[in-house]
Amino acid sequence: MGHILKMKPVFKEMIWGGKKLRDVYGYEIPSDKTGEAWTISAHKNGNCTIENTEYAGKTLAELFEEHRELFGDIEGDQFPLLVKYIDANDNLSVQVHPDDTYAGEHENSLGKTECWYVLQADEGTKMVMGHHAKTKEEFVRAVEEDDYDHLLNSFPIQEGDFFYIPSGTLHAICSGSLIYEAQQSSDITYRVYDYHRKDKDGNERQLHVKQSIDVTRVPADVSQNKDFVCEKLENGSKTALIESEFFAVNKYELNGKNVIINDKPFQLVSVIEGSGMIDTMEVKKGDNFVICSDQKETVFDGTMQVMIATL
Repeated sequence: MGHILKMKPVFKEMIWGGKKLRDVYGYEIPSDKTGEAWTISAHKNGNCTIENTEYAGKTLAELFEEHRELFGDIEGDQFPLLVKYIDANDNLSVQVHPDDTYAGEHENSLGKTECWYVLQADEGTKMVMGHHAKTKEEFVRAVEEDDYDHLLNSFPIQEGDFFYIPSGTLHAICSGSLIYEAQQSSDITYRVYDYHRKDKDGNERQLHVKQSIDVTRVPADVSQNKDFVCEKLENGSKTALIESEFFAVNKYELNGKNVIINDKPFQLVSVIEGSGMIDTMEVKKGDNFVICSDQKETVFDGTMQVMIATL
């Protein structure tokens, strides 16, 4: 019998946050301005605690450091992935993340490539991804002139949409979105534009214009794969959403008993809808687990939608 570790989320209050993480997932959020739940994370800015097994009370980072054999003995000085849910009650800043090279040199951090699955979207909700500048000079001019109406590439989104956001992609999650995000374990965000919003003390949030210009890809590549491979399971289906050099994410729609093989160093499991059993544990919407490398196959039984992120 291997290890299936239940994670206790870490919550982040944000100027743009709301209360859907409580209303939809039943989380005990700190306020009605809660923007993020870091549901599986070993990052120092949001290190999840293990809730079960003999490792209960330890953080994921501690376990990764002390028992690397549970994670396939992978190399590296930090746990490589992070899963979060994002409740955008207002627009997030227009932002960009650096790649590993830039982040390592300037921030002593991993870079941040990420992906989004839209859990909910209010009618008319949009998303920003990419821009219309053809040259770096054109991009800099638009930033200097605050001409974001013409610069940004925005489009409507709906529940079930999936987007892959490589480092260097200008982007913004917009008001009305509830998002599942899997990403490299990094907390480096360069804000280029924040709508001139002021906090309760009358201050605008810090921008990172130079870094944003440094790392934003010009011209932007906003092409997205919409042709997902769907595989029939014994009682359900598995849809391959992304397989990149940084991570892979699969969505499982389960309506009965299924055995899911683990041939990876770990599996990051998020129950996004429904309920049932994972091996001998009762699970419900909002629960998150790390299946360790010593658990070679796992029985999922119930009616549920599950995201699994792996290396």
